[in-house]
Amino acid sequence: MASQCSLSTLFPIQSELDCALDDATTEQEKEKLVKDYLEKLDEKEDLRIPDFQTGLEWLNTEGPLSLNKELAGKVVLLDFFTYCCINCMHILPDLHRLEKKHSAEDGLVIVGVHSAKFPNEKALDNVRSAVLRYDICHPVVNDSEARLWHDLEVSCWPTLVLLGPRGNLLFSLVGEGHRDKLALFAAGALRHYGERGLLKTHAVGIKLYRDSLPPSVLSFPGKVAVDDVAKRLAIADTGHHRILVVSSAGRLLHVIGGPKSGRRDGNFSDASFSSPQGVAIKGEAVYVADTENHLIRKIDLSEGQVSTLAGVGAQGTDREGGAVGPQQPISSPWDVTLGCAGGGEGNVLWIAMAGTHQIWALFLADGKLPKGSESKAGTCVRWAGSGNEENRNNAYPHKAGFAQPSGLASAPEEPWGCLYVADSESSTIRTLALKDGAVKSLVGGERDPLNLFAFGDVDGKGVDSKLQHPLGVAWAPEQSRLYVADSYNHKIKVVDPKAKQCITLAGTGEAGDTLGPEFNQSRFNEPGGICVGDGGKLLYVADTNNHQVKVLDLFSKTVSLFPISTDCTDSAAPNPSAPTKAPALPKSAARKDMPPVSVSAGQTLVMSLALSLPEGTKLTEGAPSCWALSAEGNEWLLEGRVVTGDIVDLSKPFSVATKIPAVIKDFHSNPSLTLGVWLYYCLETGNACMMKAASFRQPLEIGADRGADEIQVTLVHAF
Repeated sequence: MASQCSLSTLFPIQSELDCALDDATTEQEKEKLVKDYLEKLDEKEDLRIPDFQTGLEWLNTEGPLSLNKELAGKVVLLDFFTYCCINCMHILPDLHRLEKKHSAEDGLVIVGVHSAKFPNEKALDNVRSAVLRYDICHPVVNDSEARLWHDLEVSCWPTLVLLGPRGNLLFSLVGEGHRDKLALFAAGALRHYGERGLLKTHAVGIKLYRDSLPPSVLSFPGKVAVDDVAKRLAIADTGHHRILVVSSAGRLLHVIGGPKSGRRDGNFSDASFSSPQGVAIKGEAVYVADTENHLIRKIDLSEGQVSTLAGVGAQGTDREGGAVGPQQPISSPWDVTLGCAGGGEGNVLWIAMAGTHQIWALFLADGKLPKGSESKAGTCVRWAGSGNEENRNNAYPHKAGFAQPSGLASAPEEPWGCLYVADSESSTIRTLALKDGAVKSLVGGERDPLNLFAFGDVDGKGVDSKLQHPLGVAWAPEQSRLYVADSYNHKIKVVDPKAKQCITLAGTGEAGDTLGPEFNQSRFNEPGGICVGDGGKLLYVADTNNHQVKVLDLFSKTVSLFPISTDCTDSAAPNPSAPTKAPALPKSAARKDMPPVSVSAGQTLVMSLALSLPEGTKLTEGAPSCWALSAEGNEWLLEGRVVTGDIVDLSKPFSVATKIPAVIKDFHSNPSLTLGVWLYYCLETGNACMMKAASFRQPLEIGADRGADEIQVTLVHAF
């Protein structure tokens, strides 16, 4: 397919429309502008895009779809997403709304194109779980190698691309927050092509995977909390949009909400939630992070009522807060835990605000934040986090940075006196001091605050230990130990906070559903929540993708299934795991041929790279940036290997060095080395992430005379 059939061709044309729409004041003006734009676009014959690659894995369909067959005669909306991205989650309500308004028979089909950031996200089973978890009802293709992404020169997560009935490019929208424009474009395209008789009314073979699943008590449970005094557990049955309250013996006491999503207060049968995550239970109160409703809710077990404590029911962008709860917009709260702030015990509810990368406080009674002013009961306010997606530690809480904080555990007793935070996108566990709000690193990640992809599965101390997207933490004061749900490593780990030592407690590191018999033989599948019960003797784990709660007995070292009755009473270092061949470069990658350089056997060639990003962007917030050195056709130059490394800092040039083999296989072959770089970066506003790549081909003239020990070349490129 010709290179012009990509978004780089569309952007200059659409930019004129976007500017005109900004100046338009009425809906009629906007509709006329879109109509004129589509008529102009129809005159172009070079905007058809490549079809989906054959052999890809499809979900929610009866079989593979093709732009030239099943989707011909349809207006098609492609959603390029990756399932761990909070921005990608935020646009799903816009897509659901569009699907309800326009059906396939009307001429509109939405197709999710999953283009993974992490290797873990390439697996079909993991994508399938995400499709179920997020209640995605349109077709999804697992484009694990991002072929269509590269063909279209997509560079941001999320990106929406609207196609006409012959697979021709119409519009593109980058990032979140385009609901009105998306509705305008889709309606305009359907009207335009419908009037010309170019739309077809046939149905597309939809077969929802969720319809083939057997019924289960739990569906993707996100979090679990325990009240040892009352011997009760609260479980966020996230996939069923409800909260279960269960006795410690597994007897179902209360079912609140579900099975459909909604946003209603009231009695237990009328109340509804939308993908609730965090829960905290004490006495007759259960506090809920109602994630996709962007609300904090309270369940009063004695009165049988659900009420809203904070949030307006729509995603907020405020990063400061300070209003009374029900008037304060919030964004994707992921966990909650009770604490104390300048008042009596339990006077504040701490909130992991994943959507704005912050920790917030909801005052249940009058109180005061450390070094802050007095807050009245009902006030909902930011406590820590600038709102920038970072792994930044700082003595001043407002200057610290988090990256999608997803789990909280309070350790108020000395010498700890802190809130533990599972900071999922930086793959770290952090501490937030209760006395002064200082944010510090405990384990995982690394010291560079902008490197959000220092992940792995390594037991060790401090930053030498590695986690991968941890979602849950639980504090055991009896043992002075912190337990971690290391979600993407499918493990439970334990941290000694004094020694900053993190080791594996349970799990093999492979996704599965095995009960042992030993801890190290048990398997989990993206566990998202964890809590400590029975005076520090038990761990309850929300084994999310296995639709179960599991119990780890810390004394007998056994794992069992928690039974629930259904009867309710109510940078430049080489990467040791380098690939065997260099990753494919996207079509849009800049390719530079360098002047030949003379080298000899045994010399070291040092390539110094000076790379710069566009103004207003920052590195590593979208996906891991890296380099790869290869010698295709002359693999003997690198002893048959591809050498790779991470790129973590562009403030100064970095070097990649390789030694010319002592034995030259062919003096007359004119070999060359190719250095590829892949940079992932985001707008500083945080609304969209981009990927750009470049390659440098360095020809070598190998001579017999030995010169200096080291030869240096300089490579410069501005993205």
